[in-house]
Amino acid sequence: MPPNTTDAAIAASTSRFPCTLPPAAQLAALGKVLCVHRPHGGGELAGWTQAMSVEFRVGIDSDGCCEALWFRDHAGQCCWRLYLLPDSDFLAWERLRQRVPLIEPVRDCIAQRLWRRLSARMAGERWQCSVLRLHALKTNGPMLLAASAAVASSLGMEVVRRVARMEGFDGEIDLHAAGVSHG
Repeated sequence: MPPNTTDAAIAASTSRFPCTLPPAAQLAALGKVLCVHRPHGGGELAGWTQAMSVEFRVGIDSDGCCEALWFRDHAGQCCWRLYLLPDSDFLAWERLRQRVPLIEPVRDCIAQRLWRRLSARMAGERWQCSVLRLHALKTNGPMLLAASAAVASSLGMEVVRRVARMEGFDGEIDLHAAGVSHG
């Protein structure tokens, strides 16, 4: 089911998927976020259109914790991730976090990051990350989700660098551009 269907229709499918998707308006309330997505057609929101469920994850490494929403497709594969930035609306994030199941915090060490990077390369996975501001667009039907490129604060860019390291992004990161890629 696409994410822009009514809440009642999504709720009918919860026997297969543990948590319904948040409505577009709730995602738009987050303000600036770091979006990690696949670079295939559809841009930054392609993963959102495939998402069937969402879970909340907290990663813990030597720099502290890092919070993210992981969206999964019908096969249970992660198809889209949103990371909390210092520029995000913390109250909106907390409201959303309370309705999403928490996956146990992951303690991340350098060996795990290297293993993830190697396995992603072997599988041919490619991901990109972009600092975005999400928008809810009112149509004749349900609200739709849209996105625009955003510029993170200097503290926000530190989080972008940290997530890029955690995600295994290689090479130089153009911090002045909206998108960062790896593969």
